[in-house]
Amino acid sequence: MKNTLYLVVPCYNEEEILRDTAGKLCEKMKELIAEGNVSVYSKIVFVDDGSRDGTWGIIEKLNAEGSIFAGVKLSRNRGHQNALFAGLMAVKDEADFVISLDADLQDDISAVERMIGEYSGGCDIVYGVRKSREKDSFFKRATAEGYYKLLKKHGCDIVYNHADYRLMSSRALEALSEYGEQRLFIRGLVPLIGYKTAVVYYDRGVREAGESKYPLKRMLSLAFDGLFSLSLRPLRAVMALGAAMIAIAVGLLIYSLAAAVFLGAPILNWKIVTI
Repeated sequence: MKNTLYLVVPCYNEEEILRDTAGKLCEKMKELIAEGNVSVYSKIVFVDDGSRDGTWGIIEKLNAEGSIFAGVKLSRNRGHQNALFAGLMAVKDEADFVISLDADLQDDISAVERMIGEYSGGCDIVYGVRKSREKDSFFKRATAEGYYKLLKKHGCDIVYNHADYRLMSSRALEALSEYGEQRLFIRGLVPLIGYKTAVVYYDRGVREAGESKYPLKRMLSLAFDGLFSLSLRPLRAVMALGAAMIAIAVGLLIYSLAAAVFLGAPILNWKIVTI
């Protein structure tokens, strides 16, 4: 089993925590190399999603300090899903398998070894799934649970309590690259690939510094992208509503014309006069 691992980490305005994150990931990668779990050619790749602070400067310095670090810079802010996809596509021909995770490291990196174990056992995709949402607010927990139920109801195959903490083999990444979605919702696309999968559960931590890059507005945008990109039912419902409104309008028009011609009733205060 080939074992060159690339960690792909999307970043947007993360200068407050990036150094600490890089240190923890570097330590974890060195442990994996020392234990023979991954090759010495493994890397940590930060994807700068058009940050407006010093994020890219830190990535450049990390790269200069050690070859284990690499960076991908987007020309402008494209959003988390596009940044993640760009990073995955940038490394898919170099890595044997990739693990994606967020820069705040709320996703427990101690689960990496278990992910690699599942990969070594023949899985092409390993989902990191949080055990519970006890640390979330009532509002966030209720809306998240409702959203997953809504997606399931509309036929979307999505892993409950899974975000973007996952392992993907090179052939799974190749399959992902074939999707031509404009509004990306990667956590919904990956289950469509169809290769052997596994789940690793972990306890989600708290963000140690900086602010969340997923405020309510962005969460709603991601939710709508997921719903409309994975299911035709919302589109069909809108089309059906539109067709019904057109049918009603045509019916009223026919009724009004008939009433005007045969009964002399006015249409919009105008009266049709027959000669």
